[in-house]
Amino acid sequence: MAGALEGITILDLSRVLAGPFCTMMLGDLGAEVIKVEGPRSPDETRTWGPPFTGGESAYYLCANRNKRALTLDLKSEQGRDVLKQLVMRSDVLVQNFKSGTLEKWGLGFDVLHKENPQLIMASITGFGQNGPYKEVPGYDFIIQAMAGLMSITGEPEGAPMKTGVAIADILTGLHTAVAILAALHDRDRTGLGQSLDISLFDSQIAALVNVASNFLISGNVPKRLGNQHPNIVPYQVFPTQDRDIVVAVGNDRQFARFAEIIGMPQLASDERFAANADRVRNRGELIPLITSQLCSRPAAEWLSALDRADIPNGPINTLDTLFADPQVMAREMVVDMAHPTAEHIRLVGSPFKLSRTPVEMRRHPPLHGEHTDSIMRELGYTELQIDEMKRNQII
Repeated sequence: MAGALEGITILDLSRVLAGPFCTMMLGDLGAEVIKVEGPRSPDETRTWGPPFTGGESAYYLCANRNKRALTLDLKSEQGRDVLKQLVMRSDVLVQNFKSGTLEKWGLGFDVLHKENPQLIMASITGFGQNGPYKEVPGYDFIIQAMAGLMSITGEPEGAPMKTGVAIADILTGLHTAVAILAALHDRDRTGLGQSLDISLFDSQIAALVNVASNFLISGNVPKRLGNQHPNIVPYQVFPTQDRDIVVAVGNDRQFARFAEIIGMPQLASDERFAANADRVRNRGELIPLITSQLCSRPAAEWLSALDRADIPNGPINTLDTLFADPQVMAREMVVDMAHPTAEHIRLVGSPFKLSRTPVEMRRHPPLHGEHTDSIMRELGYTELQIDEMKRNQII
């Protein structure tokens, strides 16, 4: 069955995570994605390991399935000519070079738009195409620090902490994909492409959501709360007799049921705790009371009791328990793919579940330049021309 984005061709000039994650999602949805890397400068993530399998890093494999791979020296005139031919056949170009790099090579949006007025060009940078930081390179870790995320992450008396994954990159990839889909819809109406300016900095600021809103409304600088929620109590990690669990009491009715379950029904009528706003103000008194009760029994008993009462809760899975969970299997969130050097690889599945145009894992994450010859032949180059361009390290 055809994918939802079948017929859309995407040139992926990006590397590392934000851009490749974006284009992989679009590839999962059926787009034809051509990953362009330098002949002597592949995507850095190919070397980011261990672990490796079949000579490929696990990091690279996580964001590059459903693509074909072409090597192309964009610093050379011949390489730029090949790219322009690809642009003529493409709908979208995604790139994350430092601001001004493509313009320096004569491949800026103004030039490529003349070649193909329907082209959508998504440029991912650390800080965007304007402003005092536009020349500053963007790295997820730096963005998490500068965009406020680390200031609100970690224990109250501990050091600021980054998240366990490169969340600014991932969010930027998602935002870029959404912007591309919007631009494709606009092109259906107008017949014209456009330039998209997406930055890690903007994406991470937007993702501060309620915490940013709390500050903008109140003027109070938020502090780190560890695993506690700034606006809801109790909504955090709690210890039990044998291991930690998560409890997320979302409203006052749930709190009344929760108080009964833990054997302290009086908490729900206590004026300090009856309403969520009271619980937020008096969390310092409430949390020790709850903790003392939960530490009296093992986690499994509490999880079962909370489930029966429809109180949101869950265990804190490590990845071995996560990927053994029957829900993970039911949702097809692990996929096995054949691979030319590793025989087969296991990858995280797609979160997109479309009823009529389901996601399909058509292509393994490609080897460096794996499809160069076939793509060049599609563009009309002869075997002699291809061999000569290889000798000259154009491809």
